[in-house]
Amino acid sequence: MNAQCCRPVAMDLGVYQLRHFSISFLSSLLGTDNSSLRLDSSSSGASVVAIDNKIEQAMDLVKSHLMYAVREEVEVLKEQIKELIEKNSQLEQENTLLKTLASPEQLAQFQAQLQTGSPPSSSQSQGTTQQPAQPASQGSGPSV
Repeated sequence: MNAQCCRPVAMDLGVYQLRHFSISFLSSLLGTDNSSLRLDSSSSGASVVAIDNKIEQAMDLVKSHLMYAVREEVEVLKEQIKELIEKNSQLEQENTLLKTLASPEQLAQFQAQLQTGSPPSSSQSQGTTQQPAQPASQGSGPSV
């Protein structure tokens, strides 16, 4: 029974604290002084409702701004994903073509480089794409 007596007081305190936080938040959004929006115990019910309505409007405004920002970010990310999928497809096609044009020696050399962890030189890969029919000239690479 004692816990039931204290519950309304704790709830009232929680509601007061939430309202105080909301008023502070609203004040910071509107750029007004906190003291002009403080609630007194003498506040009429109408002013409390008006302040609650302003708080609700401010929260709706914050929500709409956040939703707009999220939608905008989602669109940017969708576009980036689309570009990355296209780039990946292009690179897969290029990789398949290079594998079909590469000689067994070149493939063995590439596998050896992968196992040692050293990346293939860019001149070798350029030489393969520019001169696929002449694997012997691949080692020297194209002159830049």
